[in-house]
Amino acid sequence: MPEHPLNAATRHLLDKIRQANFPPIYTMPVEQARAGYQMSVGALAEPPVPVARVEDFSIPGGAGQPMRARLWADSKSAGLPVLLYVHGGGFVVGAIETCESMCRQVAKQSGAAVVAIDYRLAPEHKFPAGLDDAFAAVRWLVAEGSGLGLDGTRIAVGGDSAGATITASTAILARDAGIRLALQLMFYPSVQTGTLTDSFARYSRELLLSRELMAWFDEQYKDPSKPEDWKRQPLKAPSLAGLAPAWIGLAECDALADDGRLYADALRAAGVPVELREWPGVIHDFINMGRFLPEAAQAHTAVALALRQAFAGG
Repeated sequence: MPEHPLNAATRHLLDKIRQANFPPIYTMPVEQARAGYQMSVGALAEPPVPVARVEDFSIPGGAGQPMRARLWADSKSAGLPVLLYVHGGGFVVGAIETCESMCRQVAKQSGAAVVAIDYRLAPEHKFPAGLDDAFAAVRWLVAEGSGLGLDGTRIAVGGDSAGATITASTAILARDAGIRLALQLMFYPSVQTGTLTDSFARYSRELLLSRELMAWFDEQYKDPSKPEDWKRQPLKAPSLAGLAPAWIGLAECDALADDGRLYADALRAAGVPVELREWPGVIHDFINMGRFLPEAAQAHTAVALALRQAFAGG
């Protein structure tokens, strides 16, 4: 694919994926798509690194239902700061298990606890059900986190792709509720819909995050009876002023790269501190491809450092 500035490792990985000839996710029934995505992440992500503490528990979700959660920490000390992590997957696929490899690395390298949630997915639960669950988890960690040995006054929120969209909107809801977050951490967020950016035009064909896949995700999560508001398009929120500092990580060869750049610009214009990192030659979801792409480990380490600095007060 000479029109894309892919690096050699990414080209090799894409060649292997094409040779495997797996059907695209968007051609599958939803349950099969979820199983297929989880299997592909398991094959591509680095093996989970051991950490001192792993705990499964539940958090009341946005509709009051029990929501599965998992905590990783490399210390059994009390008073750990915590990152709430929201997995990607177009609001349709993904689970705690699809972000576990990264979450373990971040917990080990940052010294913080990392908590991931199985928020409600579409099409069974239309957007913003997942956002409601993430914000409910933030509220719960503030109020009840001490019961898990966590410091409810030092909380960050992070996520990738759809999880980064939820992260951005959660940060806005937290600001409006008077909850102070130490950091909002986003990998390749989708922050608007219906706008054709240059990166979308260039990278939404032949690569893994295709326009067909994004259209399928849209079809699953949208509620036709409700207009799409800023919660799905945080770039269009009434105000971005006063939000938590942001760390945004991008893949160069990604349809959503321009969304991340635009959101960084908008946050800076609103006076929000932003660190923007971009990894050249890699594709969407590269953070879950550590068996093949060294940039995944680099990104995990960068996130851990950003968390250390944020929890230390800058």
